[in-house]
Amino acid sequence: MVQHVSTVAFEGIDARAVDVQVQVAPGLPAFSIVGLPDKAVSEARERVRSALIASGLALPARRITVNLAPADLPKEGSHYDLPIALGLMAAIGAIPPDALSGFTVLGELGLDGSIAPVAGVLPAAIGANARDEGLICPAACGAEAAWASPEIQIVAATSLIQIANHFKGTQVLSRPQPKMAERQTAALDLCDIKGQEGAKRALEIAAAGGHHLLMIGSPGAGKSMLAARLPSILPPLSPPELLEISMIASVAGELKDGALSTSRPFRAPHHSASMAALTGGGMRARPGEISLAHHGVLFLDELPEFDARVLDSLRQPLENGEVAVSRANHRVTYPARFMLVAAMNPCRCGQAYEPGYACKRGRLERCTADYQSRISGPLMDRIDLRIEVPAVTASDLILPPPSEGSAEVAARVAAARAIQIARFETIGLPHVRTNAEAPAAVLDAIAQPDAAGRKLLHDAADSMRLSARGYHRVLRVARTLADLDRADQIGRVHLAEALSYRALAEDLRRAA
Repeated sequence: MVQHVSTVAFEGIDARAVDVQVQVAPGLPAFSIVGLPDKAVSEARERVRSALIASGLALPARRITVNLAPADLPKEGSHYDLPIALGLMAAIGAIPPDALSGFTVLGELGLDGSIAPVAGVLPAAIGANARDEGLICPAACGAEAAWASPEIQIVAATSLIQIANHFKGTQVLSRPQPKMAERQTAALDLCDIKGQEGAKRALEIAAAGGHHLLMIGSPGAGKSMLAARLPSILPPLSPPELLEISMIASVAGELKDGALSTSRPFRAPHHSASMAALTGGGMRARPGEISLAHHGVLFLDELPEFDARVLDSLRQPLENGEVAVSRANHRVTYPARFMLVAAMNPCRCGQAYEPGYACKRGRLERCTADYQSRISGPLMDRIDLRIEVPAVTASDLILPPPSEGSAEVAARVAAARAIQIARFETIGLPHVRTNAEAPAAVLDAIAQPDAAGRKLLHDAADSMRLSARGYHRVLRVARTLADLDRADQIGRVHLAEALSYRALAEDLRRAA
């Protein structure tokens, strides 16, 4: 007789159903696992054997075969331990044979029979709920699974003995309650920054429309301080955004104690990060920094110090909001709709914008061009806002803190985003939430400038030699500026400001 237990295999943030088939048959004692398992799954034999012995059960001296179907789907991870162990317990009569029907099972076993937390419980619970199944998972992940649905049946245990007692009726495991991480009061506020009014304005525009931002300035000008305070002016997460972010964090194993966080992600990888670390990959094709920054901010400090191939790997995610990680036997796609905020010095010396500075490396123009040419033109073309951040003077630091902080700016950002959400729902694009995500096909309908604006845009497109992508990005920024002003139509003043943020980009491209 073959005992069937349902579990999942992860393809990105999707949980695909896997049937664990356990057979205990006459023959020489053996324990084999088939069905394209990886090293962690193959090693489940020893963990399951030790966990059952620690729970007072012994494997029969017979031939045990475990098949993970479908057999051509790669099986990765340690979450197959628990379904294999429970299938064996049902096969030898330690729990009722029909106890596991209607449940999806996942969890890692310790040698003492304890059940350790695993990654991906939230997507697994959502998938089980879609199939009208319950979930058996580690107790540490129960709060995470409870977010899938208030109706889903969840058995969250700390050991094999608890699960056996639960199905025998000698112990009842209560359903875990969903948990939310405590929201920490934002210690970072825009009022901490003195001066840099132009940079604060660019931050507000970027937050309002979801635009990418590049800050160029001397060391110590405050670029990192500005980027760190960007999350304080972003609007709260909507329920769909919260679910997407939590599913990615669950697959990556970054949900602490199964509690979901309402804060937008802010990821700041070091410039030595590899391509797999940034875009995702590795043996198990895990999500990278750009996916962990989904619906949040990806901050790349010292942008030219990143490897050129790593930076160029951002081109496709910046364009379509997702990243594909391909392997020899499977392909995984992760969402990656993030705001790119980058900071860099004007040259390797860092003082190119200082009046009267003489570069020790030769001509200042050559030093600047060599340093900035590390960023490819196609990547630079995808960044909407480029600003110069001047050094802060001592007279700026002596001034009292500004009266306007993050709360006031966040209110204007939230109002602008509400206008955008309503606009895109009206034209039948409810999945688009910001102007930066607007398809080029709808820009003629939502970002049509007035007569003066059209003339300015026509002249600027010729003089600045804007590409088609650059033209559309200027329109998106101008639409955001109009939304901040609560204007129905884009005016000349909005286009002029949007083009001013693009002008620095064209200067950098020509210098490189």
